[in-house]
This record gives sequence, structure tokens and C-alpha cells, in this order.
Amino acid sequence: MAHTNRSIPRTTRRTRRRRALAGASAVLLIGLGTAGTALATSSDEADGTDGTPCSAAARACVDLENHQAWLMEDGRVTLGPVEVSHGGQGTETPTGDFEVYAKEKDHYSAEYDGAPMPWSVFFAPGGIAFHEGDRDAASAGCVRLKSKDATVFFGNLSMHDRVEVR
Repeated sequence: MAHTNRSIPRTTRRTRRRRALAGASAVLLIGLGTAGTALATSSDEADGTDGTPCSAAARACVDLENHQAWLMEDGRVTLGPVEVSHGGQGTETPTGDFEVYAKEKDHYSAEYDGAPMPWSVFFAPGGIAFHEGDRDAASAGCVRLKSKDATVFFGNLSMHDRVEVR
């Protein structure tokens, strides 16, 4: 004899179907999330670039602890490490993953009495940029480079390039 659901009230059957669908959906989402995590951790992007603290996806990398920066392409270092200075106490350079959002060859700071910021490549909120500047003193959050390095960063970084600060 075939099994039928006629003896179970319609509302109970609907509730059971909804619960079963919800459970199956949760399992599917958890499985996809786990698969995505596994893929992300096994990709070249997560492997990093030898000699830097940054991923292979970065076009520019900054190591705040060691006062160094690199330019990279396709997971290979193309310049660096170069010496940098960065934000000091109370004006720290933000850490994280950013994108270049503006470039200006002859920028002057609106926040700091028109201080010159030649070869500016802006990448973090608040006007944080790579630019030419004194590397013997802390900045107001920017990453300062010597003149030659600043021109290379300016010439090699494009809009939306990934910048990683560690």
C-alpha cells in the first residue's frame, strides 16, 4: 500500500516542507561558504608575495613596522623594498586593503597649511596617499617616499589598483 499524506493536516505538511527546505538551504549555504573559504585560502591571492607581508593581488604593499614599501605586479615585486615614513601617534596610517582612488602630480594639503604633497597617489579615506616627503619624521597618516620612488609609484599605480597596508 502506498504512503499518503492525507491523514496529516495540510498546515502541518506545509510547515514540515518549509522546515525541510529551510534546513536544506542552510546546509547548501554552509557548504558553499566552506567551499568558498577553502578556495580563497588556497588561491595565489592568499599565498602572498615572497619578502612582503602582502597578497599576490596587491599592486602596492606597505609594511608599517619595518618602514618599507613595494610595487608589485602579478605577485612579483617590481620595486622595493623602499624606505618610507608613515603616520605617527594620533595620526596613524590606516591598515587594511584599499584601492587607488585619485592621483595628483602637484597636490597641496588642504588640512596642513598647504603643505606640498608631490606625486600623490590617494588610496585611503581622509586623503591618505603615497607622496614625496621627508622620511625622517612621522607624517599625518600618509606614506612618504623619496622623490625617485614617489615618481615610480605615481607612474606605475592606476585607478582602482589594490594597496595593502600591514
